Amino acid sequence: MKIVMLLVIAILALIAFRPGFSFKSQKLTDYAGNTPPFDIRVALSGPLVSEGIIYGPIGRVTSRFVAEFTGEWEGTTGSLAEEFTYDTGNTQSRKWFLTMGENGHFTATASDIIGEAVGQQMGNAVRMTYKIRLPEEAGSHVLDVTDWLYLMENGNILNRSEMRKFGIKVAELIATMRPVK
Repeated sequence: MKIVMLLVIAILALIAFRPGFSFKSQKLTDYAGNTPPFDIRVALSGPLVSEGIIYGPIGRVTSRFVAEFTGEWEGTTGSLAEEFTYDTGNTQSRKWFLTMGENGHFTATASDIIGEAVGQQMGNAVRMTYKIRLPEEAGSHVLDVTDWLYLMENGNILNRSEMRKFGIKVAELIATMRPVK
């Protein structure tokens, strides 16, 4: 019986780590025809509220948060101010500076981002990748992040992010964002 269980676990692990069966297998072209069309200059404009959870490396919720965002745009440049309040009572602020390029491409910077984040919008989805330095109280680790945002018909945005260190998934974030009315 133990051998069968070990074999099942090994097969499941192989499937989970095969390209095409994981978070990283998504491509923007998978969402190219989907509606409503995601334009970050519209969807991330004005006041927004967000609620989310962060899962640790073994899949348990390690943190919950509520956040208020304010997006402002002028032509092809904009900013997104974020104010997080975590379930521990800790707070965190971040301000993104975004620049639209061609064909849905954009770049973004923030004080805790190393270098420049790169992203693209297509159909109803946005994908952005970057390196983030965690706060000192979280160990100051540098993580590779892939953010996926999906625009819903009602204007709400679903966010799923994966954080990796040395290629190993160490955290996942699931959040909602919605305009304040």
